[in-house]
Parts: sequence; C-alpha cells; structure tokens
Amino acid sequence: VPVSSDKFWMLTKNKAWTLPSPFDNKGNYVISLSQLVRWMSVKAEELGVEVYPGFAASEILYDENQIVAGVATNDVGIAKDGSKRETFQPGVELRGRITLLAEGCRGSLSENIITNHKLRESGQGQHQTYALGIKEVWEIEEGKHKPGSVVHTVGWPLDMKTYGGSFLYHLDDRQLAIGLVVALNYRNPFLSPYDEFQKFKQHPAIRTLLEGGTVLQYGARTLNEGGFQSIPNPVFPGGAIIGCSAGFLNVPKIKGSHTAMKSALY
Repeated sequence: VPVSSDKFWMLTKNKAWTLPSPFDNKGNYVISLSQLVRWMSVKAEELGVEVYPGFAASEILYDENQIVAGVATNDVGIAKDGSKRETFQPGVELRGRITLLAEGCRGSLSENIITNHKLRESGQGQHQTYALGIKEVWEIEEGKHKPGSVVHTVGWPLDMKTYGGSFLYHLDDRQLAIGLVVALNYRNPFLSPYDEFQKFKQHPAIRTLLEGGTVLQYGARTLNEGGFQSIPNPVFPGGAIIGCSAGFLNVPKIKGSHTAMKSALY
C-alpha cells in the first residue's frame, strides 16, 4: 500500500501532540515482510539458489588452516529425551568458498565468530545494545481504516529514562500493524515491555482506533540498538557477517530490513 500520510506524535497520558516528522516515507510502501521474503525465495530458487527452510545452522566448519569453510545444520526429529524419532534426519555440512552469516539480531554463530576472531576489537566497535519490539496485526472497522497511513510515537507509557517508541501502519484489507519497541537497558527492574504495550493500546488516540477490531496475529523480536559505533569488523577469514547480525540497523531512521538488504547487495 503506498504511504498516504506520515505522522509523528509525542504522547502524554491522555494527549497526542503532533511534532515535525523525522522520517520521509513519501514514495514508500507499507508491506508485509513475510510475504516479501516468500516471494524472494521463489525468485532466488528460479535463479538456482538452494533454500533449506526449517533447518538452522548450528555449527561453524573450519578447514585445516582454521579458515571458515561453511556451516553444519542441526539434527531434526529428536525427542525431548534425546532419542531419535521416526522422522529423524541428521544435519548436513554446507561448504562454500565464502560464508555469509545473516542470522538477524544476536545470531549465535555470528556472536561466536565475533568473539573468536576478536572482531569488536579489530573494528573498534563498542558493545551492542538491544531492544524488544512487540507487534500485533489487527483487523479494524472500515470507517477507521486509512490505507497507507503511518504513525510513529514517543513518550507515554514509557518514562523519561526509558528509550523506545511505537508504530502504527495501515495495511490493506482493513488491517493495521501496531507495535511498541522498548530498549532493554531500562532501569526500572519491575518494567514489563508487554505490560507497557497493553497500556499503550489504552491511550485515547489508540484505543479509539482499535475498539471493535480483532487481533489476527502477534509476535515479538529483538533489535540491535547500538548504532554505527557498535558495528564490529564484519569480515573474517572465509566470510563476513551481514545484516542485523553485524548491527547495521539505522536506529534514528528505524531502517533495519533496508540496511540488511543493502549489506547483502554490496
């Protein structure tokens, strides 16, 4: 859906103050990332790329010179007690001249590579910081739906010492994506990002939009929040770390998928 409006609000408990938007989404589209990657996987396979859905990379493979030579996937079909089920399938070794790790935020193999090859030290990258984003997809009433409308907010329900903000994206078919991102370095030990999200949905400007609607989907994910100064040296013998595994998320512009795709292209 083409972006039709782009608003930025500062929330207090009962008010929504419009501020100049730090974003420029003119000419952009509101899309479903899951639909995009499914479409991309089909296009990739048409070009001869092999895609292995459902298999996680569980181990880094090295050659005799300790240069990364690929990855091994995990075994599947193992019961809780460790026994092999009828559906057992052993992992396989995937070897290549170059290995690119794109595991998303704090990928386990990527973190092992960063530590073992001292990539933070060689790249002078500071420690990484993280946030938790909670998201829901709603189906709202027809009269409240504005296809392409984009809203970002800061402020309430988070206090002045807690970094974070929210987003509302109007999709097609009366659907609305809504979420709250909370930095995980919050000082209040009793703060719950999930509960803060529930409070956020009770704000008068948000509640009016959601009333009469239905939740279709929900989920959560972590985000790299350290920014440019937290990027390690992304290159190691035999490959490189790309995307959010390297921390390429542009925090002020909230561009993570964009920078991940660019890092893969270039």
